[in-house]
Amino acid sequence: MGDHKEQPVRVGAAVRRRRRALELTLAVVAERSGLSVPFLSQVENDRARPSRSSLEKLADALRTTAVELLAAADPAASVDLVRADPAAEDDDFEPRTRSLVRGHHQLHASEFTGDHDAGREFQHRNDELMYVADGAVEIEAEGRAYRLGRGDTLYLTGGVRHRWRATVPDTRVVVVAVAEHIEAVQDRSR
Repeated sequence: MGDHKEQPVRVGAAVRRRRRALELTLAVVAERSGLSVPFLSQVENDRARPSRSSLEKLADALRTTAVELLAAADPAASVDLVRADPAAEDDDFEPRTRSLVRGHHQLHASEFTGDHDAGREFQHRNDELMYVADGAVEIEAEGRAYRLGRGDTLYLTGGVRHRWRATVPDTRVVVVAVAEHIEAVQDRSR
């Protein structure tokens, strides 16, 4: 039994989001696509999976493409295990980066071990959290320097310019961020 199994995507939420963004009713989409209202309702609630032909008709009715709807689809509920790389422990602490989340998700997490280009400045559209798993780092963000040791975290909101460097050998930093393809927006209800 493997650690990772590919799951079917759930296109219903993507269809509903697109339909609502266009301010269309199910009846209008049914008329435009030639599909029935009950079937469209089942698709939106992930109780039915449209065939390729039906998905293309639906995409045309929503003024998009089947590829775009699939790209915006939610993956089915899944669990994905990423195991440590035992071969990496024998690298004499060469700098390396390891992705902790596979696939196209709303969350990205990476582990950085060793040193890296301390002169490189980052500015991400969305929020990120830096966690020092081992060692120590110095992070410069918005003109201030922060020294972090093992177990410390630093939260950066989207748009904050920053750079960082390891200050001791064998440092490991875990960076968790909202994916760049997700548009983080402020809660306007407050």
